[in-house]
Amino acid sequence: MKLNPPQTLQKIASIIGAKFVGNPDFLISGINEIHVVEAGDIAFVDHPKYYEKALNSKATTILINKEVECPEGKALIISDDPFRDINKLITHFSPRSYSTLQVGKNSIVDVSATVMPGAYIGENVKIGKNTVIYPNVSIYNNVEIGDNVIIHGNTVLGSHAFYYKKRASHFEKLQTCGKVIIENDVEIGASCTIDAGVTGDTRIGEGTKIDNHVHIGHDTTVGKMCLFAAQVGIAGACVIEDKVTLWGQVGIASGITIGAGAVVYAQSGVGKTLKGDKTYFGSPAGEAREKMKEMAMIKQIPSLFEKK
Repeated sequence: MKLNPPQTLQKIASIIGAKFVGNPDFLISGINEIHVVEAGDIAFVDHPKYYEKALNSKATTILINKEVECPEGKALIISDDPFRDINKLITHFSPRSYSTLQVGKNSIVDVSATVMPGAYIGENVKIGKNTVIYPNVSIYNNVEIGDNVIIHGNTVLGSHAFYYKKRASHFEKLQTCGKVIIENDVEIGASCTIDAGVTGDTRIGEGTKIDNHVHIGHDTTVGKMCLFAAQVGIAGACVIEDKVTLWGQVGIASGITIGAGAVVYAQSGVGKTLKGDKTYFGSPAGEAREKMKEMAMIKQIPSLFEKK
């Protein structure tokens, strides 16, 4: 999420009542998660395992729960609870708003688009030329849809990120303020869910086709000309490169990359990054030919124990 206008370090620290290390006039131009930060952004870290990653990231301001040496050219904000305080900042600069209108304020629907009865369009939504929105589609705030897109019934775009911190008595939600961007010529089947980015974008690339009952998590980027069959589930912050095919019920863990041109057979479980232009199968997924050989060998195991 970009801050317009940028805010000073002193101002950001004062909003959450925290002390800071650095020039009070040091500018902060955005709030972002660590995997998508850019220069000028503030990112939070609350676990020692990720301190080094955060301090060495592109983020130029770090919201952290330990007093550490400030890297050159950066600033620190010291907080006893960075998760709580990043939520305060998100809520301050992007307060939650709800619309009871069929088309929310500041939304633009091209005159050539078709929006069927029962569809809901939130605030700050853009829908492009010749796009068709079928009945009972729900488009939350801050969704951008390109030209010649088809979205079938009961699909939800822009739902909140599944991102929680476990507290002693409850799970605390990380507030969602990002977008969903659907590029041109995409088709999305019925009853799909595509979550908004927490602070950045969830993006579906041009020409991609998605079957029914597919879930795509927050901040995931799907490339161009991909093909996803029914009941595929993709966790948050994944990168699916161009021309990837995922057959039915493939499950993909968070934060991994699937290389361009890869094919993953049905019911496979992907727990690590896969190279492109290869075919995969199994759980955990491996190259399909090797997995098939393994299965054939497993079938031979009972014969090893048969009495002669």
